[in-house]
Amino acid sequence: MQTAPMGLTIPEATHYRAAVNGADLHYVLAGDTGSPVLLVHGFPESWWAFHKLIPLLARHHRVIAVDLRGFGDSSAADAQDNSETTANDLHALIEHLGFGPVHLVVQDISGATGFRLATSHAEDLLSFTGVETGLAGFGLELLADVAKGGAWYIGVLATPGVADAFFNNREKTLIGEFIMPFATAVPDAVKAEDVAELSRGYARKGGWTGARALYGSMLHEGDAIQEIARKYPLTLPTMAVDRGGSDFTLRGLGAVHHGLVTGRNVNGTGHYIAMEAPGKLADTLLAFFAEVGPERS
Repeated sequence: MQTAPMGLTIPEATHYRAAVNGADLHYVLAGDTGSPVLLVHGFPESWWAFHKLIPLLARHHRVIAVDLRGFGDSSAADAQDNSETTANDLHALIEHLGFGPVHLVVQDISGATGFRLATSHAEDLLSFTGVETGLAGFGLELLADVAKGGAWYIGVLATPGVADAFFNNREKTLIGEFIMPFATAVPDAVKAEDVAELSRGYARKGGWTGARALYGSMLHEGDAIQEIARKYPLTLPTMAVDRGGSDFTLRGLGAVHHGLVTGRNVNGTGHYIAMEAPGKLADTLLAFFAEVGPERS
């Protein structure tokens, strides 16, 4: 169902809602030709994290950017929801759209969501790309270990109700004054209006539930992800995109793939490549999609 935007938008995007898998998902569409590309955000993000990237990809592809359940303008996540739930949401959304298999691009904390989708519904995908992401059981959970330089806020986000208590009415402070300055390297890549739009989703009722679901998963699903990787390693074309000087994503995806993973670095950025260097990321993605082709082999 087409809907009016509830926050910021771009001329290329049309907004929709879909009732799938017990969730009400908000997503945007752009472009009308080429094989479909599904963009999946991380934290502290929504579909808006890709607003600079979408027009560049939409010149050649049909682009879908979704708000995961519990994020942006999608319905809140329930207490039992986790990365398996969000993977099933994406499968249901792809079926709902009826576009056929998609090039899946996930970033940050949505890595496990994408991996679960790729291993349980490989028929949904033409390719799998992880951008600055990782998997529990293969090193991602270490980011919660503050004694080893991990992020202090992960435990807060993973504990039900705590983020509401600590961050209510402080969303802009957390995102704009702590996370983005710490995690980005390109000056002014994330502007005040970006912070306001991202904060808007977290300020609504249930706005922290998606982060709880995915970070809660991260802290508990390592054994499950390892078991899936043993039984069903990735075989589809896969690319890992890291900031310059890092191979974190490449090492994680390489450990769960039956063959070789294409590794690419985007130099001069921090963690949020889609917002910091959308042109470079678009070039990287478009080249990979062209190599993969528009149909499953």
